[in-house]
Amino acid sequence: MIGFPEDALEELVVRALAEDIGDGDRTTEAVVAPNVRLKGLVVAREPLVVAGVSVFHVVYRQLGDSEAVRNVTEDGMVVDAGRVIASIQTDARLLLTGERVALNIAQRLSGIATHTRAFVEEVRGTGARILDTRKTTPTLRELEKYAVQAGGGFNHRFGLFDAMLLKDNHIAAAGGLSQAFRQARALCSDQMQLQIEVDTIEQLREALDVGADMILLDNMTVEDVGVAVQIVEGRARLEVTGGVNLANVRGFAQTGVDDISVGALTHSARAVDIGLDVPSWK
Repeated sequence: MIGFPEDALEELVVRALAEDIGDGDRTTEAVVAPNVRLKGLVVAREPLVVAGVSVFHVVYRQLGDSEAVRNVTEDGMVVDAGRVIASIQTDARLLLTGERVALNIAQRLSGIATHTRAFVEEVRGTGARILDTRKTTPTLRELEKYAVQAGGGFNHRFGLFDAMLLKDNHIAAAGGLSQAFRQARALCSDQMQLQIEVDTIEQLREALDVGADMILLDNMTVEDVGVAVQIVEGRARLEVTGGVNLANVRGFAQTGVDDISVGALTHSARAVDIGLDVPSWK
């Protein structure tokens, strides 16, 4: 499990503010008087799962006001359209200058959490877990995997360093499944998972024969996954991946597999609609 990635968020906010502000917020400096206090409400424009609410604290702390933000929600909460997520009271110039960066990050992370929750709800009651993949935005993996957790999903391996996954190209380069598995097993510590990817029933049988206890079923049909579950009979942990969507995920889950990994949780999640309202303006 990933705890809240404070350092990753701080680093992202610093880069994002520098990118957005450059040498000054020209519009705000031109039309907003200095030393004017203003209150803004961060509002969900649609039903969503909150993730990354701390970004508002980090943004305004970086801009010079560590006391500006008060949370009304917390990560993992399901909220309806119109719900206030956080309130911000600070210098008007700071409020407007930090708005876009904070919203961009909150919309992205909450979008991932919301998309994940939709998959989790589809498989509820089956016993299958929804997992993410390494198909994340470069340099944002820790934050995006945290958002998956906020949506009720689970994290697959974080990177290439914390688990072994023998994919088709590894097997081909090693000279076959048996040879690849032996070599990997010899270097795999007791604390590290070793998983084999297969895409046919024949490969599944071969993986079982060499002693694999974690098998990834890649791009198989629901029917073939059902056959695989019957063949394995609990001898290995089974994970489904490839071609999974909200329309078919429950069918895969009902076959009896243990895990379903979905790259779309992170690579295709839509940014949800979150806005900043200034009541005095309205």
